[in-house]
Amino acid sequence: MNFEFFVSLRYLFAKRRQTFISLITLISIAGVAVGVMALIVVLGVMNGFQDDVRNRILGITSHIMVMSFNGTIPNYQEVMSQIQEQPGVEASTPFVHTQVMVSSGRSVSGAVIRGIDLSTALRVINLQKTMERGNVEDLGKSSDSSSPDSHPGIIIGKQLANHLSIRQGDWITIISPVGRLTPMGQVPRSKLFQVVGIFESGMYEYDNTLAYVNLPVAQQFLGIGDVALGIEVKISNIYKARDISEDLQGSLGSPFWVRDWMQMNQALFSALKLEKVVMFIILTLIVLVAAFNIVSSLIMLVMEKTRDIAIMKTMGATTASVRKIFVVEGLMIGISGTFLGILGGFVLCALLKKYQFIELPEVVYGIKTLPVNVETLDVAMIALAAVMLSLVATLYPSRQAAKLDPAEALRYE
Repeated sequence: MNFEFFVSLRYLFAKRRQTFISLITLISIAGVAVGVMALIVVLGVMNGFQDDVRNRILGITSHIMVMSFNGTIPNYQEVMSQIQEQPGVEASTPFVHTQVMVSSGRSVSGAVIRGIDLSTALRVINLQKTMERGNVEDLGKSSDSSSPDSHPGIIIGKQLANHLSIRQGDWITIISPVGRLTPMGQVPRSKLFQVVGIFESGMYEYDNTLAYVNLPVAQQFLGIGDVALGIEVKISNIYKARDISEDLQGSLGSPFWVRDWMQMNQALFSALKLEKVVMFIILTLIVLVAAFNIVSSLIMLVMEKTRDIAIMKTMGATTASVRKIFVVEGLMIGISGTFLGILGGFVLCALLKKYQFIELPEVVYGIKTLPVNVETLDVAMIALAAVMLSLVATLYPSRQAAKLDPAEALRYE
């Protein structure tokens, strides 16, 4: 143990003539600990919320979406084969979609009908996991879609079902604004569907507007033939979506255009990222307040140890050694507070995750309890910020101690 570290330990743990200085030191440690703990818990909750939102979105939508500037993809089977040859791609599925009016006889609402291929769709989207009632496979058990008098099945979102006052097994009428030509002119397309399932993704926008039907049913209802309006793609690593989508764009070429899940939800995730950065800055102010306590504690310690500093300097201690003594002591305070804060943050996050004693209104937030996900990088950044603020707090007191003139300090001793 070198000289500076030994003296710092003695000053930190030795019994003080002024107990008020010891109290300020304890307050400084507690302040750093509270700030670090608050940062870990808040960022852990925000990470958990972001992950929850992402999982909900990717449960309904795909990782990558391929569309055509021509509007339709007639040779979608060939395009799917080409897509699945791309490294990182796990599965793909065609879809069609259109905006419609939905009538239950008691209420009317706008919606988006999405036709999915049951043989491939469940390998791309996690729709089955969101089902509250019924089964996705029930879409394929409906009557023959090629018949104009058939009544196929449909799966709708929970909020849309509530708005229409319908339940599983009820009947609804779908009306398309894209009409069909008749001798009397163009009339809207309409068809009777039976509700075979209700899903709840937790995202109000999807639960209130989205409905699923079998792909051949959607193609027949729209009168577009055996074509797709787009292809959804699932990849093995969602964080490589940007690179894979660029590779797909290059391999498919014109007239196709490719978008990944981050581009499709850029506004939402940018807002969540900005909120996380803002909360980090705001809560770091708690650690900054504790750093001011470290300054106060060290200044009063320098005043109390003036005689000791003068004696050490007369015995050969250099200015750099004296400065290092108080820098090390301030760092000890900061590191102690940081360690206790990290420990307290992990304990509190573990309790929140296990016991979920904070309940949220599900109607407002879409989740019942606070989700928690503590990331190692966040903890490292918090610890680094706390230690750096503690180091900065030691600069002025250590400089004043190093400037002390032994002759002046010992004049009246």
